[in-house]
Amino acid sequence: MKKLKPIPTFKTEAEEREFWESEDSTDYVDWSTAQRVRFPNLKPSTTAISLRLPVGLLEQIKIAANKRDVPYQSLIKIWLAEKVG
Repeated sequence: MKKLKPIPTFKTEAEEREFWESEDSTDYVDWSTAQRVRFPNLKPSTTAISLRLPVGLLEQIKIAANKRDVPYQSLIKIWLAEKVG
């Protein structure tokens, strides 16, 4: 079994992301002993955006959302996820 390198301490997520983009994780982690875990309460990071839509389009989206009994922003997210997924 090879000796693993210690994982450094990171000040920010960006610093950690940059590190792992250039390093091979097998030098730091013995993946043969890894176990699957679940994070049922973990929510993905989100960011607010500003999006200009024609008034008519927004009204159509709001009507569609109302028919489905969901907020229109949620319906937009669902549709976007379906389209890119």
